[in-house]
Amino acid sequence: MILTETVSCPALLSVAHAVPPHRMLQADAEAAARGMFAHRYAAFERMAPVFTTAGIESRYTVKPLDWYLTDLDWPQRNAAYLAGAQELFVDAASRALAAAGCNASDVDTIVTISSTGIATPSLEARVAGRMGFRTDVERVPVFGLGCAGGVSGLALAGRLAAARPGSTVLLVAIEICTAAFRMDQLTAANMVATALFGDGAAACVVRTGETGLARIEGAGEHLWPDTLDIMGWTVDPTGLGVVFDRSIPPFAEQQVGPAVDGILARIGVDRAAVDRFACHPGGAKVITALETTLRLDQGTLDHERDVLRQYGNMSAPTVLFVLERLAKAGPPGSPLPKRTVLTALGPGFTCSCLSLAQAA
Repeated sequence: MILTETVSCPALLSVAHAVPPHRMLQADAEAAARGMFAHRYAAFERMAPVFTTAGIESRYTVKPLDWYLTDLDWPQRNAAYLAGAQELFVDAASRALAAAGCNASDVDTIVTISSTGIATPSLEARVAGRMGFRTDVERVPVFGLGCAGGVSGLALAGRLAAARPGSTVLLVAIEICTAAFRMDQLTAANMVATALFGDGAAACVVRTGETGLARIEGAGEHLWPDTLDIMGWTVDPTGLGVVFDRSIPPFAEQQVGPAVDGILARIGVDRAAVDRFACHPGGAKVITALETTLRLDQGTLDHERDVLRQYGNMSAPTVLFVLERLAKAGPPGSPLPKRTVLTALGPGFTCSCLSLAQAA
C-alpha cells in the first residue's frame, strides 16, 4: 500500500490496550508446568529454562491458573475465548474511542483481528449492543494472521479509511492465546508456548483528513515460500495446538532485514529516514535477532522488552502495546518519532510492515 496525497492519508488518532483480570507470575507458570509435565515429559528439564530466558515476569489470562490445569475440550476452550474476547473488545475499543474523542456511534467500519478462537457471529457483532455501534456499521473480521495481525490489521484499517475519506475506522486486535495451553501435548513447541503466551487486546482509531498521532504513509508484506511449518495452529478435538519452529530467531536474523528493506523501498520510505522501529516482541531471542537484522544497537528495542516482560507474547495486539508506549513516551503534541516503522512476523511465514510519519 502506498499513500502519497496527504489529504487521503489516514491518520492514527489513538491507540489503547486492555488486559484480562488474572495476572499470572512467570514463576507460578513454571511451577504449574513442572507439576503438569515433569513426570510425563522426559525432555522437561532440558526445556524448563525457557521460563527464565523468555524475558517474561508476568502475563494476564482470562481464567485463573487452576482452570488451565483441568481436562479441557475444544468447546470449553472456545467458550473461554468468546467470553474473554468480548470483554477485552469492549474495554480496548472504549478506551481507544475515548482517547480519539469519538463515540461508538461515530464508527463507520470495524476491523476485528483474532486468530485464537472461533466466533460466528464475529466478536464485533456480539458486542455491538453494549458498545452502541450503529446498525449500518461495516464489519471486517479477519482470522489467521497470528502475530502479524496487529500490523496487517492497522494497514487494512488505513486502506479502508483512505477509500472513504472522512469515515472513522476502528481496529481491534484480540487474542486469547492461553486457550491453547495444552496438558496433552508433550512437545518442545508446547513448552515454549506455555512459557510465552498471554492474553490481551489493543484498539486503534483511524480517519483521514486529521493529524492525530501520525499518518499512515504506507504498508506492505513479505511472504516467504515453503514456510508453512514455521508458525501456526493445528486443530483437534481438544483444541488448537501451537506450531512453533525453533528456527524462528535465526530465520528472523537472516531474513527479516532484507525483507523490511524491500517493503520500505516499495512504499517509498528511505530506510535512513526511519527514526524508530516498533517490533512485535515474540520472545527475548526474537527481539535480539530483530536488532541484529535491522542493524540496530543491542538494547534499542527497550519498549519491546518492557512489554514482553510485563505481558508476555499476546500475538496480534502485542506490537500495538509497544506503539502505545512509544506514543506515551514522547512529548505532548508530537508523541511519536518523526517516522516509526511497525514490524511483525506471523504465520505464512510473513513479515508485515507499516510506516507512520508525523505531518510535515
